Amino acid sequence: MTAKQEKLADLLKSAVVIPVLTIERLEDAVPLANALVAGGVRVLEVTLRTPVAIEAAKAIMSEVPDAIVGIGTILNANDLERAQALGAQFGISPGATPDLLSAAAASGLPFAPGIATASELMQALAHGF
Repeated sequence: MTAKQEKLADLLKSAVVIPVLTIERLEDAVPLANALVAGGVRVLEVTLRTPVAIEAAKAIMSEVPDAIVGIGTILNANDLERAQALGAQFGISPGATPDLLSAAAASGLPFAPGIATASELMQALAHGF
């Protein structure tokens, strides 16, 4: 297991639950993260499903220092690069295309590819996941 895989495994083991946050309004990001962290939920996944997702993740990371923020719904290498440039602690995708797996394998970002079929599992294993 690589160091980034170990980091992801440790994060996942430390979290009782990881909420998947689809934030529609930027002004909701920090209060939501504060409430979750206050309730003991520190590992948060902010999905890239809304136009404010990156800004919401930035706000949470700067204003809620106890939150561990990852980016979800990573669909391609560009999304992966944006997550890493943002300073996300981890990335998650809903699927496992060969291009995304190659980019994630080359990236330093701890990453969990979505796997639904045996073929996707085989591709992920071939890329070191």
